[in-house]
Amino acid sequence: MNSEAVIIDGYVDEPACLGVPPYISPYIRSVAGVLVEHGHAPRYLTIDRLRDDTRLIGSLSRASIVVMIAGVTVPGSYIGGKPATLTEIQQIGVQAKAPTTAIGGPIAFGYAPQGGRKAIRQAIAGFDVTLRGPPAAALDSYLRGGSAAGSHDYAKLDRWSILGSPIIAQHPAFPFVVCELETASGCPRAAVGGCSFCTEPLYGLPRYRTVEGIAGEVGALYRNGARHFRLGRQPDLLAYGTGGRAEFPKPRPDLIEALFASVREAAPDLLTLHIDNINPGTIARHEEASRAALEAIVSGHTPGDVAAFGMETADPAVVSANNLKALPEDVFRAIEITNEVGGRRREGIPELLPGLNFVLGLAGETWQTYALNEAFLERVLKSGLLVRRVNIRQLMPFEGTPAYENNTLGLHGARYRTFKEHVRKHFDRPMLERVFPRGAVLRHLVVEISGSTSFARQLGSYPILAGIPLSLPVRTVLDAVVVDWGMRSVTALPCPVDINGLPVSALRRIPGIGKKRAAAIAAKRPFPDREAFSAAVGSTPIDPLLVFRPPGAPSP
Repeated sequence: MNSEAVIIDGYVDEPACLGVPPYISPYIRSVAGVLVEHGHAPRYLTIDRLRDDTRLIGSLSRASIVVMIAGVTVPGSYIGGKPATLTEIQQIGVQAKAPTTAIGGPIAFGYAPQGGRKAIRQAIAGFDVTLRGPPAAALDSYLRGGSAAGSHDYAKLDRWSILGSPIIAQHPAFPFVVCELETASGCPRAAVGGCSFCTEPLYGLPRYRTVEGIAGEVGALYRNGARHFRLGRQPDLLAYGTGGRAEFPKPRPDLIEALFASVREAAPDLLTLHIDNINPGTIARHEEASRAALEAIVSGHTPGDVAAFGMETADPAVVSANNLKALPEDVFRAIEITNEVGGRRREGIPELLPGLNFVLGLAGETWQTYALNEAFLERVLKSGLLVRRVNIRQLMPFEGTPAYENNTLGLHGARYRTFKEHVRKHFDRPMLERVFPRGAVLRHLVVEISGSTSFARQLGSYPILAGIPLSLPVRTVLDAVVVDWGMRSVTALPCPVDINGLPVSALRRIPGIGKKRAAAIAAKRPFPDREAFSAAVGSTPIDPLLVFRPPGAPSP
């Protein structure tokens, strides 16, 4: 290593890739591998780190090359970090005085500040090079004296991913980092255009990594301290390894089973192994094979997992107008099958549940569309089925997709807002109570925000936010038991629940105690055992998780 290179993570969020903390995208690691292969020592900085200490921008002049990865094509709400804005990206490009500066990632498709706006494709001011295509392949081509454009070559990506795996130790959240793993790129429906709004078909038809290639990367990440993984960089995990040109390929459960077994073998003490995208249209068209594939996932993953369904709408007219992948009945059947396979619980937490994504502003949308969306969710509730979460976003159309010119942006803004409010009030809260009942134990929560109420999440796919009525240091790791619910979060207490040590503000959160009784019960402490506590309070849903340590006794 004879020269320093800097990778700036502006964070990415695409239909098939998440790289916002606590996630680290595969782009970062493969780019690091390219830099290592070309004799550079890569240093990793996040956009949040640069925001906190702008002096770091001046240090970029000492690097021989600066590579920034950025771009959001499916905007969301984030707790762990805020993706770089176009203004910030351009400021970095102008102020970085390194001999070479390069920008890559989904930002190459265009930029919009939020959903509901068209993403404009433009040159990024200040950067010498825009990396087109897979960033690592494009960077390698450029450093070899070729063009700054690359194509998928998984044999090379496997090598670069292993070489770049040590970069994770430089992540500010390490070791509480989820490594997003690429299993495929491209869309099986690209030949028929794909969904009107999606950027994944722009990568072409699917290319699949080998089981051996993925396992090799996992092993390298594991040796460098990674314990949290998600098979997330693909549009439909059920299609993994299927090959061919079928629009809805028939799943191969044997390959999915082999994939999970190989990841487990490469990382024997992993703490998280989750998934992301599942096409509900695949499940509806291949029920038997999909069921077997889902069972293979449940056998190999860790619980609390989420299969993200790109439903987009419950309006058949909008499905047709936008070439979407599943009609409402297809989605409902996929929810049923996923519940049958993944609805069983481990310590009160379901193994694998569907998550629903709605996109508003698509072509053909009317006010009736929103009523159909609400009716669909009401049907799910009444059926007793479980859904982990509902994501609602406004369309952000990109050049090269049909939705760029054909959409209904700006026509139903008021109805969008009332729909979102309706879902939060009438669906999210009752569904949370169903998915996370009182007494459910959330393992390995990591505190992200400290305060009189601290906020913590597990590492994994769409983790539930837990408010803990105690002041806990950031990065504290704990188990907690669910005692109450908000709109999109739960209230939880450290588990086991130390009755004699809890402050009154936390004691009152125990079901059956409440604010009025908490002070009176606190005055009777210490309780020697559960029997004495039950005599004063009665039974609670979390009785098996209560402990009665003597005052001043250290926690185990």
